[in-house]
Amino acid sequence: MKIQGKMFIWLSVFILAMAILYGVWSKEPVGTTALFLAFGLAIMIGYYLAFTAKRVDAMAQDDKEADVADEAGEVGFFAPHSWQPLSLAVGGALAFLAIAMGWWLLYFSAPLILVGIFGWVFEFYRGENQNQ
Repeated sequence: MKIQGKMFIWLSVFILAMAILYGVWSKEPVGTTALFLAFGLAIMIGYYLAFTAKRVDAMAQDDKEADVADEAGEVGFFAPHSWQPLSLAVGGALAFLAIAMGWWLLYFSAPLILVGIFGWVFEFYRGENQNQ
């Protein structure tokens, strides 16, 4: 994680320099603001990764002599099957369609989004996957 933190911090320094240069050279407020916001996002991610890297064990990507196989093994637990993303996708598509067609469509998309969110959060609290 250390290398990712350093990469994002250096990226944020570059974006800041480009934002200042772009703002002085073009005098265009929208692009300058977008670049400063991109700087803010990059520095937040870089700081988080650098801050977290101090508290976790060194990973294989932090070792210059590491092999690809050093990071092999279990990555984490992923849900084997879930219908909740489908509900969220349909609800989100209807919500964005409501912007173009009419706000009344939000009455149909909001329940689908809520069912998807609550189902995804509480997926492993009941049913056959309760103890995973």
